Amino acid sequence: MSELDKLTQDTIDEGGVLALLYFDIHGTDKDTMIQLGTGLVQKVLNENGVVFARGEIDEPMEQEDMFSTSLELKILTRDVVSFAEVCGNFSPFSMEILEPQEFKVPVSSMQDLFMFVSSTTHDYKKYIVQKLATPEKGEEYAKNLKARADLGKRLLGRKEGEPNE
Repeated sequence: MSELDKLTQDTIDEGGVLALLYFDIHGTDKDTMIQLGTGLVQKVLNENGVVFARGEIDEPMEQEDMFSTSLELKILTRDVVSFAEVCGNFSPFSMEILEPQEFKVPVSSMQDLFMFVSSTTHDYKKYIVQKLATPEKGEEYAKNLKARADLGKRLLGRKEGEPNE
């Protein structure tokens, strides 16, 4: 068994995820597309929880002055939350989980996973509202955010045993 195979198996045994992620890349310059694919692999490698990542870029195809290609990225993460974060941050157009065949995820990891999904969704909604809303709707949204933050502070205080206001 090679060192990489041992690392992979040990990581999976400890809750890791081995998967293939697929990305599409489009552009007008073949060399730039290959550089973009290489840069994407490097960015993924720097993500928290990524143990290794290796990418293979298909030969770009030309069609009407544009080039298109795909990148297959084999990735090993230390846990399902790290895997979800990579997917959320980089938006592959498809994925295939290779290992494990079943997940047994602690509640704390599930909470982290759902908080990531929730906060990412919130950030997208906030961005969309700020870009598309009328000034009046934008002010209403800002008030709702403040009320939400105040409620969050109260809930945290209750959780830490502080008296309710």
